[in-house]
Amino acid sequence: MAKVFITNSFEETQNLAANLAPKLKGGDILALSGDLGGGKTTFVQGLAKGLGIKEKVQSPTFVLMKIYQVPKKKFSLCHIDLYRLKNKKDIESIGFQDYLRNNDYICVIEWAEKIKKILPSKAKWIKFEYVDEKTRKIIK
Repeated sequence: MAKVFITNSFEETQNLAANLAPKLKGGDILALSGDLGGGKTTFVQGLAKGLGIKEKVQSPTFVLMKIYQVPKKKFSLCHIDLYRLKNKKDIESIGFQDYLRNNDYICVIEWAEKIKKILPSKAKWIKFEYVDEKTRKIIK
């Protein structure tokens, strides 16, 4: 059964993700989908904070993928943004499948609906909806 969360600020969206972060382990895949401006990148920033990552996390829209080492853990955060993806060859050219199959990474994929057919069945889908300027609906 899906859980629905309503957040009313940037901070609430980040806190929701930060609270999820300790439950994640290497090999987990989070497939984020939904509206432009729905809070996907904000959610990833909260995950990173919850994992103890001190680097500034920005959406890797132009480079498709960015890796962040998780302090005191044996895994890294692999942040993938497919907003500008034109075709599956672009994502395959960076070897993203290797990250999805590897327990050394938690993979978080923005705009995952673009590659739904090639994602492993173990991917956990989270949908983001833009309600208004401050409010987001997150379905997990």
